[in-house]
Amino acid sequence: MKKLMLILLALCFCVPSLSAAEGKKVLYVCNYYDYIDESVLELFEQETGIHVEYIYTMDNESLLQELEISPAAFDVIFPSDYMVERIIAKDMAAELDFSRIPNAEYTLEYLRNPAYDPENKYSVPYMWGTLGILYNKDMVTGPVTSWADLWDPQYANNVIMMDSLRDTMGIGLKVLGYSMSSTDEEELFAAADKLIEQKQLGIVRAYQLDETKDRMIGGEAALAVVYSGDAWVAAESNDKLDYVIPQEGSNVWVDNMMIPKQAPHYDLALEFINFMCRPDIAQMNSEEIGYSSPNSGAIELMGEEYSGNHIQNPAGEDVDRCEIYHDIPAELLDSLYNPLWNDVMNAR
Repeated sequence: MKKLMLILLALCFCVPSLSAAEGKKVLYVCNYYDYIDESVLELFEQETGIHVEYIYTMDNESLLQELEISPAAFDVIFPSDYMVERIIAKDMAAELDFSRIPNAEYTLEYLRNPAYDPENKYSVPYMWGTLGILYNKDMVTGPVTSWADLWDPQYANNVIMMDSLRDTMGIGLKVLGYSMSSTDEEELFAAADKLIEQKQLGIVRAYQLDETKDRMIGGEAALAVVYSGDAWVAAESNDKLDYVIPQEGSNVWVDNMMIPKQAPHYDLALEFINFMCRPDIAQMNSEEIGYSSPNSGAIELMGEEYSGNHIQNPAGEDVDRCEIYHDIPAELLDSLYNPLWNDVMNAR
């Protein structure tokens, strides 16, 4: 998740300093900002002697762009489901030697052999979560149950939408009853028109990403579209906030660990992925960033505090209403998705 950079230090790749790791083996890991417990990296170095150069990426598309420019720049990457599908299709993924990732056995059964990597050759789940509505119970007038609530005129200038093509276009599609991965031209135009209508009604306060949880904690909007991990962080800080997966369904996403085909340190990358799948390490990461763990051992360690939390551990029927994004062909992104998204952003 599905997780974005707050600082624009670089588009994706920063040339790492080797002086910090002088005399040590070095592993190059590319992930999203604020998406790991940093003490995990310190533990990995203490236990293995391998120094991790941690490189931030803004989003899936930036990751792919940098990978195409510098295919040997990274040892481990963290793409979301649909981007895993694209990287595999581009023949840019290394097949994993699971005999050297024994901790992958803790992966929850329903996250194995996913549609985006059907034989589970190339990816191991890192985190998963949902897309939904974070709302302030003191600022809404009734139950929040539907994506349509984001079009209610009573919330004029009080709704924060996502500055994300896939997620926001997906909501426009879903509120009309279509798949969030639709490639139908008529459905896509209808979704864009629906989003433009929302904007022209004056309902949208802003299109944002990482700033949203802080603004909701501060009571600056009644409703916001967020990822479940951000919802958990916000709700922990403000007990007036709650989170719902709308009744029409939503996106359930899975972020994964992969090794690029031209990774310079394949063996070290396998060691790192196995370490990240260790239950105590997976627990540390989940508790730090608030997203749902794909690791059965970590879930057992977290106990009732995790399993009883409807944000981190949604009910089965809620997840069943959700869909995983499929990759959109590049030509369709260029010819339809991107122009329609620009129309939404530029609407007045």
